[in-house]
Order: sequence, then structure tokens, then C-alpha cells
Amino acid sequence: MLPFFARFEIKSISGREVVILAMLAAIAAVGRVPFAGIPSVQPTSFVIIIAGLVFGAESGFIVGAVAAIVSNFFLGQGPWTPWQMYAWGMMGMSAGLLRNTWWMKKVWGKCIFGFIWGYLFGWFMNMWIIVSNLESLSWEFFVGIYISSVGHDLAHSLSNVFFLLVFSASWLRILERFKRKYGLLGEDRFRAVDG
Repeated sequence: MLPFFARFEIKSISGREVVILAMLAAIAAVGRVPFAGIPSVQPTSFVIIIAGLVFGAESGFIVGAVAAIVSNFFLGQGPWTPWQMYAWGMMGMSAGLLRNTWWMKKVWGKCIFGFIWGYLFGWFMNMWIIVSNLESLSWEFFVGIYISSVGHDLAHSLSNVFFLLVFSASWLRILERFKRKYGLLGEDRFRAVDG
């Protein structure tokens, strides 16, 4: 994750751009808290996907990684936190990388993306369990971890689809308008600064 943070750190970003990313990360983080009693069901992934779609891959990564660490101040930090930061960061980054594809411009494309990432997130998180229990590592242990997470991963996938179906159009419209109005986080602006 350090190269992503370092690259973001050296960019010329205005205060209002940092504020919008911080607000989105805070909304994503706080969105986990009321849903903590329902395993894997929360709007956090939805907010991270939308951030990537509107503001690009780097911004999506930052929102995802920061949302994980901030939400764990409420829900508990642990050795799983870096894994969550990476998984949610990759979710936001991949949404940003794929945002200009024809199928991500369709609601069904976003829903498929969110559904797939519900499972991918769970698979990333399963790896921290495996890595932290290397003394127990066997094929039975490995397969058992992945089989036992299927229900949680399905709940995460379906909640992503629900939030994307219900809220994506309005969130995209609002954030795109906000982005245009204030000239925020344009990829062309980043290239001009870099080049």
C-alpha cells in the first residue's frame, strides 16, 4: 500500500479535494457502524465503488484504505486492519480503472462489479486468517476457511448489489455535479501536474 500512499502524497492536491476524499472515507467508515450486527452487510463498499467511479483509481484507493482504518477505530483494530485497507483500497482502485468501460456505465455492470467484489473482499480477508495460522496450514484448513466464508461473502455481494441498484444513480449524479462545479480531482489535471 505504501506506493499508493506515496504517489498520492506527492501529487498537487487542493484542500477542497482532500476534504471531499476525507468526507467520502468518513461516510464509508461510519456506514459500517450501524450495520455491525449484520455480518458483511454495510454500505461501505458502495461508497468506495462510487468514489472510484467518480474520482478515479487513486482516489478510490485512498477512500477505501482510509475507510477501513477509520471504521476500525469504532469496531476494533487488529491484524486484519491492513488486509481490510488493502482489499477496500483495491476495490476503489479497480472501480476507478474500469470506470470508462462501457459496461461500468450501465447499472447492471456496476451491480456485477459489486457482486464480484463482495466475494473478492472476503477472499482477501480469508488470507489474513490463513497467514496468521500458518502452523495449522493444510488443504483441509485452507478449503475450510474459504467454504465457511461463503455465507458472509454472499451477504456482502448482495448488499453491494442492493446499494448500487437503489442509490448509485443519485450518488453519481450528485458527486459528478460537485466534481464539475469545483473542478475536483480531474485525471487531466493530475497528468498536467505530473507531466
